[in-house]
Amino acid sequence: MGGRRADIQEQLRRAIEESPVTQYRLAKVSGIDKGILSRFIRGERTITLATAARLAEALDLELRPARQPRKSR
Repeated sequence: MGGRRADIQEQLRRAIEESPVTQYRLAKVSGIDKGILSRFIRGERTITLATAARLAEALDLELRPARQPRKSR
């Protein structure tokens, strides 16, 4: 899994765990299967960027790439 993709997924996992929204409600609102959501949260599977976007929208979050430090020459 790519670095940025892994970062986004870890940030989403943290946001889900810290959210007062239940997994059941999050699955319903985002249209994502609860089993898939549960396995994602436990780190047993990855998700696509489209699925990440649906989760972020359901949590009222904005997906955006983290700024990467410039490489020195």
